[in-house]
Amino acid sequence: MNLLEQKNSILVTDLAESLNVSSVTIRKDLTELERAKKLYRTHGKAILIDPYINNRNVSEKEKFFAREKELIGNCAASLITPKDSIIIASGTTLHALARCIHSTDKLTVITASLEVANTLSHDRNIDIIQLGGVLRHSSRSVVGKYAEQALNDFSCSKLFIGVDGIDLDFGITTTDMMEASLNRVMIQSAQKTIVLADSSKFGRRGFSKIADMEEVNHIITDSHISPLIAQQIEDMGIDLTIVEVPE
Repeated sequence: MNLLEQKNSILVTDLAESLNVSSVTIRKDLTELERAKKLYRTHGKAILIDPYINNRNVSEKEKFFAREKELIGNCAASLITPKDSIIIASGTTLHALARCIHSTDKLTVITASLEVANTLSHDRNIDIIQLGGVLRHSSRSVVGKYAEQALNDFSCSKLFIGVDGIDLDFGITTTDMMEASLNRVMIQSAQKTIVLADSSKFGRRGFSKIADMEEVNHIITDSHISPLIAQQIEDMGIDLTIVEVPE
């Protein structure tokens, strides 16, 4: 447990070598610790937190990590340039981004989120392209082939995307497979993919994979991220911005 707390995750083979016992012994010990709800086992390794995420309604998600999302959204808004054309996906961190956008020049925004479109609609400098499709009530955003087809006609400088989980081995994920499919098309329609995620999202997995980490150009998160995970992200060649959260 001490080793796991230092590293967040650790391979069965590494534990066997460190403790000078067999892998069979390690697997039995991990099974006992998992039953005691002290860790979780996955694909030949142990991790500290439950990696699997349930879908929640957007109104419930808004309550969690509100300060972190506000700071992340403000940081992301600073990356928008004059006369920019961007895609904003769906999610509560993207709602925070929309509230931080105050354009003094022309800006074009394509979005799947009704909430984002409504927030930005009060700014006459912003041209909004609202994607159509099947409405997901839980996220108040659209998904489906009509939204995906519309994106084929556009090329934007940046995609701002929220995720339900970031597993550095598995990639970025969400809880809905139709949303994941739309997000993949969004990635293809943008020159740069910027992930906005509070620190609770790391080491977690949603049901549906959006993309491998190789598809991510930049991650913006908060200062509660594990230093080890932060270093691993930078070692992967991904730009990492950490916003300081006041204690």
